[in-house]
Amino acid sequence: MASAKKADYYDVLGVAKTADAAELKRVYRELAMRWHPDKNPGDKSAEERFKQVSEAYAVLSDSEQRARYDRVGHGDFDFNIPSVTELFESVIGDLFGRKKDKKQPGRDLRYTLEIDFVEAALGCDKTITFPSRADCGDCQGTGAKGGPAGQSTCGACGGRGEIKVQQGFFSVGKPCGTCSGVGKVINERCAACKGSGAVDKERQYTVTIAPGTESGAVRRVAGQGESGRRGGSAGDLAVLVEVKPHPLFKREGNMIVVDVPLTIAQAALGCTIKVPTLDGKVDMRVPPGTQTGTIFRLKGKGIPVGPKGSPRGDARVRVTVETPVELSAEQRALVEKLAAALEGKAHPAQEKFLAAMKDPQK
Repeated sequence: MASAKKADYYDVLGVAKTADAAELKRVYRELAMRWHPDKNPGDKSAEERFKQVSEAYAVLSDSEQRARYDRVGHGDFDFNIPSVTELFESVIGDLFGRKKDKKQPGRDLRYTLEIDFVEAALGCDKTITFPSRADCGDCQGTGAKGGPAGQSTCGACGGRGEIKVQQGFFSVGKPCGTCSGVGKVINERCAACKGSGAVDKERQYTVTIAPGTESGAVRRVAGQGESGRRGGSAGDLAVLVEVKPHPLFKREGNMIVVDVPLTIAQAALGCTIKVPTLDGKVDMRVPPGTQTGTIFRLKGKGIPVGPKGSPRGDARVRVTVETPVELSAEQRALVEKLAAALEGKAHPAQEKFLAAMKDPQK
């Protein structure tokens, strides 16, 4: 390894002597990927270049060896340099998907929650129940009768969980097919989970629905999904909200719209009626002569525009004057008598329309 002809390690990596550990690692990753022999098949110069950057990084990433190199350069001694394969696996092996972590994260779960219109508008807490997979309690997630004691070291990999295979220029690790990367094999299967290490369980969780939630909204809860295996982290729970339509209310932004039918008498003479709102029924005064399509506003009776306690929108009451149907002979006679008595100012809109009809070209 000691040779005066060797290129300066800092020059090999293209970094300054003040480069810190993070910069050295970043540069080495870039150069190692560029000169990787598998990416440059048959190119001896690329292979040699890869060896040079690996050697340079091995020395400069070790604080003691770097201090010695900074004092005397290559000198007349050998540096402690690991094999290219070991260095490759420790620094950039994860880029190729080789991970030795035996933990298995839990899967994300999805749940569709149907709630009432008023619950969505004002917010609520809903307790949901859903199936999930979790470690078997009888075998502690090992799949073996008796738990960990019912396992033996895998003979194929010697308990490492991986086996070495030749891949191009390198000898790399692959998950062991015999033990699925666990490093242990089952002596006798657990009866409760039939050797899978996991069982189905019903779980409950209380979901908080924010005021003003609309249909199609997704409430994501971190860590409430399927449990991880062998100490792995739990997945997430995604709750899809579906709001059931209401027989009376319609939503327009943070406004509530409700259509209320009035009789001819109520509209003509005026009245006080009961109007439904998100908070229950309220009294509303209808003035005499109210026409179809008139909109009344009930301030603060709509949907909150933020968390509980925030200002709310308004409710809009839209009235429709209903024409009587299926009149009896007596009722018909009364209506005809009323019609004859009503003239001029009693129907101003109709009077204006008839006047315009005399000369529709104007």
